[in-house]
Amino acid sequence: MLCKGMKVATSLRCTVRERVLVLTLESDEGLPRIQRHILKEIGRRVERLDATREFGGCVITGTERAFAVGADIAELARLTPAEAYEFSREGQRVMRLIERSRAPIVAAVRGYCMGGGLDLALACHSRIATGDAIFAHPGGALGILTGWGGTQRLSRLIGRGQALEMLSTGRRLSAQEAHECGLVARTVPADDLLSVAAQLSRGIA
Repeated sequence: MLCKGMKVATSLRCTVRERVLVLTLESDEGLPRIQRHILKEIGRRVERLDATREFGGCVITGTERAFAVGADIAELARLTPAEAYEFSREGQRVMRLIERSRAPIVAAVRGYCMGGGLDLALACHSRIATGDAIFAHPGGALGILTGWGGTQRLSRLIGRGQALEMLSTGRRLSAQEAHECGLVARTVPADDLLSVAAQLSRGIA
């Protein structure tokens, strides 16, 4: 449920591309944030994806500026300790739903992919990126660790040493660096991002 008077900065648009469900994070400013209602809606869509087998796969993507830039700090500041705990648990639940989905889920990344946005991309079965993509967990520089499984998934993908550096210092990886260390399956031109991601999802299926 949204707080009274709260401005909804991020929305989730659902479309279909060649029998692949495309979930697009959108915001007026082009910097989607993982707000509570967005997290729950992604969870509902993935549960339906598994239950109905209506689509052959799924792509999660964002705007031209960002895949997602993490949680909404202003929203988090209003949460009670109990609500914050529930938000963390819900994030873990949704990431597990994505990771364990029987339908291949591919993250199609442009621009910033940071914090909770990176956790979301890490939970997907594969990641495709454009050359301007940037990956980071900036919370480490603020003394905050991610709570949605990114510590485990990142280290499994790129190795313990590089993951420790990213998580503790906030180091940013370019798309090329992300590809070289195995975080990203491949980099593609922006115009091809969605088509390549949909093809990969169908191919895995």
